[in-house]
Amino acid sequence: MLNHYHIILGSNSPRRKELMKGLGIPFTVDTGNTFEESVPPGTPFDEVPVLMAEGKSEGFHRPLEPDEILITADTMVILPPSPGRPGEILGKPRDREDAARMLRDLSGREHHVTTAVTLRSLTKKITLTDTTEVWFKPLSDEEIYHYIDTCRPFDKAGAYAIQEWIGHIGITRIDGSFFNVVGFPVHSVWEALSHWE
Repeated sequence: MLNHYHIILGSNSPRRKELMKGLGIPFTVDTGNTFEESVPPGTPFDEVPVLMAEGKSEGFHRPLEPDEILITADTMVILPPSPGRPGEILGKPRDREDAARMLRDLSGREHHVTTAVTLRSLTKKITLTDTTEVWFKPLSDEEIYHYIDTCRPFDKAGAYAIQEWIGHIGITRIDGSFFNVVGFPVHSVWEALSHWE
């Protein structure tokens, strides 16, 4: 299955690489890209990952060969609007205090994790999205700073990884794919690849 295709993962994320390995499909990693991440003002939050994943795909540094499928992805942590405050996209924290701010914002409430994945060959392109709802218990500052100082989540959207300590002690419920929160909805990627023509 897919033996006549060469799969390219256009991501340096160790989580995505590990999840791709779990599919049992041979692939290589190539992150050469000219895409500059920017979003037009007023873009709905749930459309931002799509723009990013497709931008990364189209910005790949070379033309694809006939037997290649390129996979690019983007994950966003989204705080939905609540009384008295607008919604917000939580990107990667700038520093320790920015990470603490994000985790305080996530504390005791629901948020959404949306991943968009673009799969592209010379003759076909599809973009799929997956959204998971996640609930955190109220987090103490002691818990927040312990996590930041031991796991240093500065390369993670929303300043956390569900598979790390903060997820073990803090997440009380998820509705949707666990692996999507890790950063790659492998069930959807598998479905897309298994029906590729």
